[in-house]
Amino acid sequence: MTDEKKSSEQEAEQSAKNEARLLKKKAVVDQRIAAATQERGVTILLTGNGKGKSSSAFGTMARALGHGQKCAVIQFIKGRKATGEQLFFGSHPLVDFHVMGHGFTWETRNPELEQEAAEQAWSLAKDVLSDPSVHFVLLDEITYMYKYGYLNEADLIAALAARPIHQNVMMTGRTAPRVLLDSVDTHSKIANERHAFANGVKAQVGIEW
Repeated sequence: MTDEKKSSEQEAEQSAKNEARLLKKKAVVDQRIAAATQERGVTILLTGNGKGKSSSAFGTMARALGHGQKCAVIQFIKGRKATGEQLFFGSHPLVDFHVMGHGFTWETRNPELEQEAAEQAWSLAKDVLSDPSVHFVLLDEITYMYKYGYLNEADLIAALAARPIHQNVMMTGRTAPRVLLDSVDTHSKIANERHAFANGVKAQVGIEW
């Protein structure tokens, strides 16, 4: 047997093994797809110290809007600047966009005002979580309200359980109560491997807000 023929046979054998492996993986995936028969909305929680939690959530909302679904946003952290997502989505006819009032900010702290603003924001959240016309709800940075004790996580769990069956809900924040972590359908944790700010790069429009 020539070296060329031997090499050709080895390539054919490897190709057959690769194809068999891919077919086996496909069979596993097909089986999982067949087993996923539930048709309902899901709850998704994004946590972790890495950048991109809110960005991912707004990207998912853009996907919902692409399908003509009505969306609602409630942001539980208010900074000094209007964010790009608020400027872009705030005037969209299918988006109800709410920013938590005068309360919690990263720049100043006033517990009494923060408590009042948190309760007002949660009142809005409860309304959209019970509205069957809303397909997608984003509760951005809501987990900080539980970290600082402004809201009761049991109220959130109850509202999520009672929401319209088709409604999808995404929540963000660095950390979350264990009861919330254990109750959501999907939980992704975004790690921080490197951040430009640590190397002296100034926060900039279109990236940080």
